[in-house]
Amino acid sequence: MIPQTYDQWRHCIEVECGLALTPAFIAERLAELSDADHERTRQFVRLYGEPHRQRVLEWFGRARG
Repeated sequence: MIPQTYDQWRHCIEVECGLALTPAFIAERLAELSDADHERTRQFVRLYGEPHRQRVLEWFGRARG
């Protein structure tokens, strides 16, 4: 399932994937997802679409505080 809300996304990251939303992890993911030329970002967009990339960027920003 692709998360549709911040709470679903956070649950997916922290519970399903077992990842900690540390400041370093958040900064790394924000930098990567903000770079449209990064291979993993292009792959993410191919799989999930640009609107979802924008939502995920917002959610990482929200998690950062």
